[in-house]
Amino acid sequence: MNVYPLLAQGEKIGAFNSANLPWLIGGGIVLLLGLFFLIIFFSFLRLWIQCFLTGAKISIWDLVGMKLRNVDYPMIVRQKIALVQAGVKVNTQDLEAHYLSRGDVPRTAASVIAAQKAGIDLPWRIAAAIDLAGRNVLDAVRTSVYPKVIDCPDPAKGRPTLDGVCKDGIQLKARARVTVRTRLDRLVGGATEETIIARVGEGIVKAIGSAEHYAEVLANPNLISQAVLKNSLDSQTAFEIVSIDVAEIDVGANIGAELQANRAATDLRVAQAQAETRRATAVAYEQEMRAKVEENRAKLILAEAEIPMSIAGAFRDGHIGVLDYYNLKNLQSDTEMRNALAGGGSRGSSGDNRNNTPMPS
Repeated sequence: MNVYPLLAQGEKIGAFNSANLPWLIGGGIVLLLGLFFLIIFFSFLRLWIQCFLTGAKISIWDLVGMKLRNVDYPMIVRQKIALVQAGVKVNTQDLEAHYLSRGDVPRTAASVIAAQKAGIDLPWRIAAAIDLAGRNVLDAVRTSVYPKVIDCPDPAKGRPTLDGVCKDGIQLKARARVTVRTRLDRLVGGATEETIIARVGEGIVKAIGSAEHYAEVLANPNLISQAVLKNSLDSQTAFEIVSIDVAEIDVGANIGAELQANRAATDLRVAQAQAETRRATAVAYEQEMRAKVEENRAKLILAEAEIPMSIAGAFRDGHIGVLDYYNLKNLQSDTEMRNALAGGGSRGSSGDNRNNTPMPS
């Protein structure tokens, strides 16, 4: 059997397969890529059709890019369609950028649409900035359309009323309600509701303190509202004050009388302290004088104690005689008797000294 023709045919077949192998591999890769793109196309086909029919102008490649960037592309498509249907022009890139900045895209889109319907100029850029600043932009738009009422003082702070004292000393307790409207152009960087409450409270207390008599305020509470509104309390805030209404006003304590009573009690305590100081000074002075009297009395006793010694010395020196001594004693006795008859009391120290006087030798 001749095998050479068969071998030659096998060699031809092997050569053919080796030459077509790259083409087969390339065709397989193209087929896989085609299947991949078909899967992607059909997965985004429904969203792309919605964008095409609504005029949102989001291509499949934009959807694929958002998918690769881990963006919630169905939500972006829905918000873009809502904005386009509302007549608001916003780029898809702006929506995607706000989402990647961790902003609330649905709330921001709803606020822009609400502002558009209400005739308020609120571009997407400003709305996105307000949302990223931490403010509720949708609530701000609603407050711009429907004014908000704020209680002053805030009941959550634990203080039910604002207390002020008129010039006549009567305390008045008031509670007000402030109607405000949001200013979107001042929402970023503007003061919050707490500033409005603090300023209105300060204005009410000042208005009450400026009143001459409490009856005037009770008869016309509008005086407080007018005085507060003149001070431009909404400057540098995110709100515009529409009105200030006094909801309640009551009469408190008579602060003026209490202050006068406290002042009188204080003056009394001061006077008592001064009197006690003077009494203590007088007592100290009296004790000092008594000490001086005792000191002088001691000196007198010492001086009298030297008299007998002097008399004895005079006897020894011959300056006086016995007759002179007895005349001196009689004179002392007469003096003591006269003192006793005149009510002079007991015998003095001179009588005692007389008994103790030694006789001359």
